[in-house]
Amino acid sequence: MGSVLIAFSGRVDSSFLASVAHEVLGRRSLAVTADSALYTEVKEARRIAEEIGIQHKVFVSDELNVPKFSDNPVNRCYYCKQELFSNLWTIAEKHGFDYVVDGTNYEDLDDYRPGVKAGIELNVRSPLKDVQLTKQEIRALSRERQLSTWDKPSMACLASRFPYGSALTQEKLSKVEKAERFLRGIGFSQLRVRDHGDLARIEVLFNEMSFISKDLIRKKIVNEFNTLGYTYVTVDIKGYRTGSMNEQLEKKAIKKE
Repeated sequence: MGSVLIAFSGRVDSSFLASVAHEVLGRRSLAVTADSALYTEVKEARRIAEEIGIQHKVFVSDELNVPKFSDNPVNRCYYCKQELFSNLWTIAEKHGFDYVVDGTNYEDLDDYRPGVKAGIELNVRSPLKDVQLTKQEIRALSRERQLSTWDKPSMACLASRFPYGSALTQEKLSKVEKAERFLRGIGFSQLRVRDHGDLARIEVLFNEMSFISKDLIRKKIVNEFNTLGYTYVTVDIKGYRTGSMNEQLEKKAIKKE
């Protein structure tokens, strides 16, 4: 490709992509991270970029000021990626990079991801998808490279915690972020807190469900979530899964048929 700018979150996929790009292209590769209300890991992204040795830049992005995004429609991700990729191309052109690439992997095509359309429209390449690498393979290859991200829990932007149609605000995003940070702090690994207004729906791994039911832990969670503003605190017995808010789309599609 000659030179690439990588959309860099510091998570599993983009970190592996950045590591390979740095090995192949050296100074002709640049990792760029968006600092916004949707992503709260800028400090971690800086650390990972330093670990890899790749050049790294951070820019401030304000998706909440994009009306079509903040209204939280079903294609919310399209407007978010459109904003992100447009900013990345501006940076790429300013610094003379030929391509903008992202960490979309082959399995991502199995989920509802309207952001992929924005990437295609803005000529963003997805090398991991192009060579058909799965998440499991990327983790294994990351481990071979001794990247600290190889076993990092899967993450997604905080907007994915809300039902479609529920308007997104800084206050709501901050509330969910604090709730998830609290749960990680007391020992949960892979998790999501889905926000349904006054109700918080917690998703954790099956092998951690017994931990959440321990009396002391349960009381701590209820007290913290009540303090954050949740009246009701529930545990989803289907457990942690990616894209659970998309299940409402599947049900609507079935009814439509």
